[in-house]
Amino acid sequence: MFGSMPEFRAWFTERQQAHSYRVTPVPLDSLDGWETDSAEGLIRHRTGRFFTVEGLEVSTGHGEGGSWAQPIINQPESGILGILVKRIEGVPHYLLQAKMEPGNVNTLQLSPTVQATHSNYTRVHRGTAVPYLEHFLAPRRGRVVFDALQSEQGAWFLQKRNRNMIVEVDEEIPVLDRFCWLTLEQIGELLRHDNLVNMDTRTVLAGLPLPARPAEPAAHTTAEVLSWFTEAKAGRRLERSRVRLDSMKDWALEDGRITHASGRYFSVIGVDVEAGDREVARWSQPMIAPAGRGLIAFLTRTIQGVQHLLVQACTEAGTRDVVEVGPTVRCNPGNFDQEPSASRPRFLDHVLSAPPSRIRLDVVHSEEGGRFYRAENRYVVVEADDDLPDEAPDGFLWVTVGQLSELVLHGNVVTVEARNLLASLRLIP
Repeated sequence: MFGSMPEFRAWFTERQQAHSYRVTPVPLDSLDGWETDSAEGLIRHRTGRFFTVEGLEVSTGHGEGGSWAQPIINQPESGILGILVKRIEGVPHYLLQAKMEPGNVNTLQLSPTVQATHSNYTRVHRGTAVPYLEHFLAPRRGRVVFDALQSEQGAWFLQKRNRNMIVEVDEEIPVLDRFCWLTLEQIGELLRHDNLVNMDTRTVLAGLPLPARPAEPAAHTTAEVLSWFTEAKAGRRLERSRVRLDSMKDWALEDGRITHASGRYFSVIGVDVEAGDREVARWSQPMIAPAGRGLIAFLTRTIQGVQHLLVQACTEAGTRDVVEVGPTVRCNPGNFDQEPSASRPRFLDHVLSAPPSRIRLDVVHSEEGGRFYRAENRYVVVEADDDLPDEAPDGFLWVTVGQLSELVLHGNVVTVEARNLLASLRLIP
């Protein structure tokens, strides 16, 4: 528990200096414990556990591209992302940890109390036990505040989900060296800083129930929002088929990594990792390395005196149920630098050209550092221009912050990018 932000900064600096970390990019074919399965044409761990990197052909008949091939991570197991909360002197405090992930831009970021894959917490890797895990597995100690299976990045994961949980406890909790109690106000202040609060913490905190309050006016009733979402799912198609990594159109294994012929999108690379404070001190693994910084944005507008966000129906290669509710814009703008305006994602230029007077939130956050190498997104909330029509175009809808927060309580409805931006919007003062 910290009485001030300088106290936290001193503690975090101490944690950064407490252990040495080393992440070294290496060719995929030199990864210890990993192999390319010549029969199936995929990259896997020799134990058959953890995850595989596979080739996928995708056809949606909708949005950018319509059909394409790409590598994707297949990790069918669900992990646990859990945060403990406890009232200290009457104020809720949240137990976070300074955790190293190999893909983090700055190595150490604030993670949930428990951030573990199924392989981690069942100790497939023969590492040390995951602290505080007993509070998130039945029969657990504590009261569940939030519990939902939530999707991960549909562009890079195939139908991946993690269990997002918040559990409140009354008992005294021993605080280990790399853990700390923070209030929501303190977390909100830290969310202002680039690459400090990690993706997993943000997605869990997006599930915090809103305080009880009178019903607010909205452009659409909850029934209308759910009908829009259902209609989008019923009207879209998502066809996928596995293909060999060495037969994907426009992709090739060159210089020890898998890259797209255009140099855009992302690559699959290998890394060797050394980390003194992890359950396993040394390991190797493949990772996805994006070609540049992405953009995640909400357009916002006040309707009937209430803040609304413009969401869209999103379909990506790994989307589990065809459609999820996503932000107004989610893309890597660099992938569209040479594209004509008609081929660029809708509202991308509206966001990029917004003057500072219309920008309500602007911060850079890292994505999941366990599988993605130095992946960053610029998270932005922009006040819509007066010239933007009130009627949302096909595939988009204006919803209130409260309505979107309610949708988060149900698994596989709201994308991880939208959840992350929503958490920042709700918590940053």
